[in-house]
Amino acid sequence: MSEDATARRPSIRDVARLADVSYQTVSRVLNDHPSVRPETRERVLKVMSDLNYRPNLAARALVTSRSHTIGILAASSTMYGPASSIAAIEDAARARGYWVSTANIDASDPRSIPEGLAHLLAQSIEGLVVIAPQLRVFRALASQPLEVPYVTLQSTDLDVDHMLSVDQVAGARLATKHLISLGHRGIYHIAGPQDWIEAEARMKGFLAEMSASDIPTTAPILGDWTAEFGYYAGRELLSVRDFTAVFSSNDQMALGFMHAVRDEGLDVPGDISIVGFDDIPEAAHFWPPLTTVRQDFAELGRRCVELLLGPADEGGVPGAPTIVPELLVRASTAPVR
Repeated sequence: MSEDATARRPSIRDVARLADVSYQTVSRVLNDHPSVRPETRERVLKVMSDLNYRPNLAARALVTSRSHTIGILAASSTMYGPASSIAAIEDAARARGYWVSTANIDASDPRSIPEGLAHLLAQSIEGLVVIAPQLRVFRALASQPLEVPYVTLQSTDLDVDHMLSVDQVAGARLATKHLISLGHRGIYHIAGPQDWIEAEARMKGFLAEMSASDIPTTAPILGDWTAEFGYYAGRELLSVRDFTAVFSSNDQMALGFMHAVRDEGLDVPGDISIVGFDDIPEAAHFWPPLTTVRQDFAELGRRCVELLLGPADEGGVPGAPTIVPELLVRASTAPVR
């Protein structure tokens, strides 16, 4: 290989010259065209490997009108739920030969929403996923024209034609029903932030299940998803101790609450039972291991990509737009004394 070819990034013409084919043939290999003979394809692929050639995706998108890229517009992507959703979509997209480009936006800054969307559309994305747990993000998006297929991961009726979600209400009802089945009647709910869609849905599920069993409730305690808040709420609630069980809107707040129970010299679940939500990887290793609601993020990612690209199997039928979560019963819950 000549010195000038090594001094710069190898191009499609370098591959064509060394493989002794036309650059159109290299392009056909890149696009998996059936007209290329197997031995020619093999030779071209070997040269690509030797040169460590990587195709220019932007240039390919201009020629083929296909970028093989899915865009994700995400807010609060460091939180467990959004981060797990992004990872699941990336895995599912790669299985279909697609890449993912993520634009992280600041949900509190309305300007960042159109800016993030413009950034993704400039990459010729073929589909868009919106992972924004806050209601205000969806309201801002409603004014933005979207000319690509898109899916919103949410559990409200803001855009039912493009919605995919884990049924947060059903998950909260599973958690609450489990506590009621153990004989608990004094049950508190530590909720998430008020403007989070999931927090609102889990609160609705808790209240609906309590109402269905004709059990009076007190106002849910609005938290911030952190273990620190769970600990603070636990210290406050335990000063009165007029309850025997808690449903926490996520596992981190449940962890902080369990810490507060131990600091009071009480026992989980002997004195107080607790259920979380999410099944973070550490939940099975809390002490005691946490009863919680598991969301199937792998299935969420698969269905999300399927809605954008169509079923992977020819003639396949897309899955339902709602995924039912699962209650995992561990050692943090027990019958009321």
